[in-house]
Amino acid sequence: MTSPTLRRLCLAATLLPGLARAADLDGSQLSVWWGVPFAGVLLSIALVPLLAPAFWHHHFGKVSAAWALAFLVPFAIVAGPGLAGASVVHALLAEYIPFIVLLTALFTVAGGIFVRGNLHGSPGLNTGLLAIGAVLASFMGTTGASMLLIRPLIRANDNRKHQVHVVVFFIFIVSNAGGSLTPLGDPPLFLGFLKGVDFFWTMAHLWMETVALIGALLVIFYAIDWWYYHRREEIQPQDPTPDTARLGFDGGFNFALLGVVVALVLMSGLWKSPVVFHIAGTDVGLPGLLRDIGLIVVTLISLKLTPSSVHESNQFAWGPMQEVAKLFAAIFLTIIPVIAMLKAGVDGPFGAVVRAVTNADGSPNPAMYFWATGALSSFLDNAPTYLVFFNTAGGDPQALMTAMAPTLVAISAGAVFMGANTYIGNAPNLMVKAIAEDRGIRMPSFFGYMLWSVGILVPLFALMTWIWFV
Repeated sequence: MTSPTLRRLCLAATLLPGLARAADLDGSQLSVWWGVPFAGVLLSIALVPLLAPAFWHHHFGKVSAAWALAFLVPFAIVAGPGLAGASVVHALLAEYIPFIVLLTALFTVAGGIFVRGNLHGSPGLNTGLLAIGAVLASFMGTTGASMLLIRPLIRANDNRKHQVHVVVFFIFIVSNAGGSLTPLGDPPLFLGFLKGVDFFWTMAHLWMETVALIGALLVIFYAIDWWYYHRREEIQPQDPTPDTARLGFDGGFNFALLGVVVALVLMSGLWKSPVVFHIAGTDVGLPGLLRDIGLIVVTLISLKLTPSSVHESNQFAWGPMQEVAKLFAAIFLTIIPVIAMLKAGVDGPFGAVVRAVTNADGSPNPAMYFWATGALSSFLDNAPTYLVFFNTAGGDPQALMTAMAPTLVAISAGAVFMGANTYIGNAPNLMVKAIAEDRGIRMPSFFGYMLWSVGILVPLFALMTWIWFV
């Protein structure tokens, strides 16, 4: 036996017992060691900006690529290039590319709208803007609402000493909780819509929890902002943004393009076409393909027609989008074995998680579904996490919308609400953080942000559990 062959067999025995006889990626046969690259991505995002900020700013793309290769190279050696290639193609075509195309369209179109005029960031005005953003998020997406409002909110408060809490609560409310009422609001709910959940089901069944959470967050924010606002030396003597005669919008035609984005997303969910393209084992449907092409066209039209003065006024730059694209490329690739292990259910390495959401009599436990979905959505991508627990609960949309409605509510709430627990829980979180830092706001580190979320959000989630899920 040659030495390379021996090394290959040893690696297979250590990392992936039994895969040699598996026809495809069977999560029950995976070792937890395959989750190390994914954990490495998360730890890099959490620690490197804190320990080596200059290095991270210039090399986060290389770090992301290194962790992706740390998974792909051993996986191709052990599982074979065919399975590795098919897994990568599926991650790109079915998940990453549609995800990035939609985010890019919303980022570009919202970045082409400039709110003209200088708002003054008082507690009342800030609270009102957060409330407006919460409503918009369910109808133009958390990304669209975040990109539309974060810049004017930052400008409104650029004459204040304390701005971090404004951005943190913006992430809580606009980038996450506000997107919980329709499939347009957040990717997990859109996936549920594609699986057969009625468009208005979530609004009908989750509105009380949503109103309660957002209402509580607005009250807490107003109290904190009022305290900061009335402190001495909070307001700078000179406002960096000069006053203007009146408020208004520049680049207003982008609102129409936002409508086109919404229509394209709805079309891809409502239109059932038999035309399917089979690419390396991944099915790409005609509606989804046309949606993505349409979104690219919308992006190009916005870039072409938006005056450069609007982009300059918005300080529009591709830095935040590039950061999200590179980090999530590594996340979507290294998450492949993690999702496979979760999908393996009680037979997989994470079987304890699946057993934890089931009562002794075999019935689902909504409280545990809420916390399990939420905890994983805080650190994994919340869209595939939603799908995992949707399928764990049976995967039948008709049953989940009726007899098992409390379980589907718990899964939906956990995936959307708890995406606010970390910067990586939902894509707009990182985008808002990057924009704020571009504007000179010193945002908390990964764990610093979690001090806010654990101190404010987790007690509210515990109260919600006691009221609705027990």
